[in-house]
Amino acid sequence: MSLISLPTTHLLGLSLTLFMIGLTGILARKNLIFILIGVEIMLNGIALLFVGASAKWGQADGQIMVLFLLVMAAIEVGIGLALFLRIYRSNPGLNPDALEGLKD
Repeated sequence: MSLISLPTTHLLGLSLTLFMIGLTGILARKNLIFILIGVEIMLNGIALLFVGASAKWGQADGQIMVLFLLVMAAIEVGIGLALFLRIYRSNPGLNPDALEGLKD
């Protein structure tokens, strides 16, 4: 079965499921690494929606957007991990609630 013959409701449901799993991971976890993983899962849900809509309408716009989204995700991971390592050196631990002293 190709992506074009897949019903739109199934595609939307799978994309929404991935997005909600990522959002739940962000809201429920107290670990910076799992928060970054949640953001990546959310971006994958959005990318799946773009590719499915692009295949459904027969245009390459969605696939081009996914390329930009993948670049943005790679940049987000790089910056996020760099910030994580910088914060970890000054305050060992993965709990974002313990970072209240960094506001000033």
